[in-house]
Amino acid sequence: MNMHGVRAIYQFEMNRALRTWMQSIIAPVLSTSLYFIVFGSAIGSRMGDIGGVSYGAYIIPGLLMLSLLSESISNAAFGIYMPKWSGTIYELLSAPVNWVEVLLGYVGAAATKSLTLGLLILLTARLFVPYEVAHPVWMVGFLILTAITFCLFGFIIGLWADSFQKLQVIPLLVITPLTFLGGAFYSINMLPPLWQTVSLFNPVVYLISGLRWAFYGAADVHIAVSTGMTLAFMLACLTVVWWVFKTGHRIRR
Repeated sequence: MNMHGVRAIYQFEMNRALRTWMQSIIAPVLSTSLYFIVFGSAIGSRMGDIGGVSYGAYIIPGLLMLSLLSESISNAAFGIYMPKWSGTIYELLSAPVNWVEVLLGYVGAAATKSLTLGLLILLTARLFVPYEVAHPVWMVGFLILTAITFCLFGFIIGLWADSFQKLQVIPLLVITPLTFLGGAFYSINMLPPLWQTVSLFNPVVYLISGLRWAFYGAADVHIAVSTGMTLAFMLACLTVVWWVFKTGHRIRR
């Protein structure tokens, strides 16, 4: 494996994030802080506990997942789309790196940025609400799995998109609504039976539920199901990326 090529792609993407740290890091943290102020402090202080957990602490996994999903997709999509847009994709295609090495560089950098942001959000949450993590090792593992999975998904979006507008279509019109409807601010057990069943068709429910179990040891969906669904989606994304690079479909500008 050409680790020099992987390292070059990784360092380039990380340097780009450092150059735009206000947009890449500060802005998402400030946005999440506003959620904590409005929902955690203002509204949460007037609501009761959910499953023995204060409302302000209960929404931490949902807010963390909201930021992690959006940033993972955006980082990976923008990373691979920019070479297509600028025409430098041909330098990448002519370099002695295969699709696995390209994937490791771009997805690895995007996942690193997303996980760094997740850590900052966890630290920020301490300023607003006290919380404890029941299964810290599982929490870290689930965050890494989710970040890698949705960075792969974002990578696919970057390969598919042929304009900056298309980069934002799926994150804004699909992922964000699914996250809000996936139990980020409530338990799906609070819904009527019909809507509980409908919610189970929302893939984000399994992500938020798995992370909430890691925090508090209780979730709407069994942790094995949440992990299985995430792994299945990751394998599906890997299959799509492999097919795209094998056929060359939509890679070139």
